[in-house]
Amino acid sequence: MAEPARLTEPPSAVSDRLAGLSRRERLEYLRRRIAAVPARGGAVSDASVPGESAQVLPVPTPLATLLPNGGLARGSVVAVSGATSLLLGLLATVTAAGGHAAVIGRPGLGLLAATEMGAQLQRLAFVPDPGPDPVEVAAVLLDGMDLVVLGLGGASVPPSRARAVVARVRSKRSTLVVTDGHWDGAEVRLDAQVRGYDGVGSGADAGRGRVCAVRLAVRAQGRAFRPRSTCLDLRSAQGRVEWVPETAMSVAL
Repeated sequence: MAEPARLTEPPSAVSDRLAGLSRRERLEYLRRRIAAVPARGGAVSDASVPGESAQVLPVPTPLATLLPNGGLARGSVVAVSGATSLLLGLLATVTAAGGHAAVIGRPGLGLLAATEMGAQLQRLAFVPDPGPDPVEVAAVLLDGMDLVVLGLGGASVPPSRARAVVARVRSKRSTLVVTDGHWDGAEVRLDAQVRGYDGVGSGADAGRGRVCAVRLAVRAQGRAFRPRSTCLDLRSAQGRVEWVPETAMSVAL
């Protein structure tokens, strides 16, 4: 298995280095590390609709119908909550399409699960412990990444600070995904809730067996569209995790 990119250093080294630096030194250090990351993946395609074109980042196929233009718009902020599978699916789809992504402040994120969804770990950078100001770290990484995931650890970002970061997101044409906290002004909000499992048995065999599928209900809402929802399965098949839409699930049954 390929080792995940971690700004060219192990997570512990990155975290220790950031903790020992002043604000100015921290910014300079991150800029140097970003300069060492390959350029953004040109394979991430642009999507368009009649009469206008918009650059978007791809999402798992069953989620495309929930979003305008079928993906996450570049230059936007997206709030993601609920089941971690949703976040892993976004990372997997973007990196599989050739894009680069960074994950900040999410030390427990499951890399094995992301890999089973198709994530390309060599295109993922991790800063598991960004220090006292993860928002600042995210603002720097926006310069070199297609997608930046920011774990807020339950914090609430002041509106004035959020507006400044949004302006940077737009200027860099990246996409910022915020989790585990409060962020005013996100253009899109995605929430995923687990609705059940397959493979754990029933009746006298309840709780036995091996989970082979997780059923999710995903809801999307945003400024420019009415709330939309869908149900889908995350199903294991030959060592890979596939996103199966509700219609395909019905046919299979």
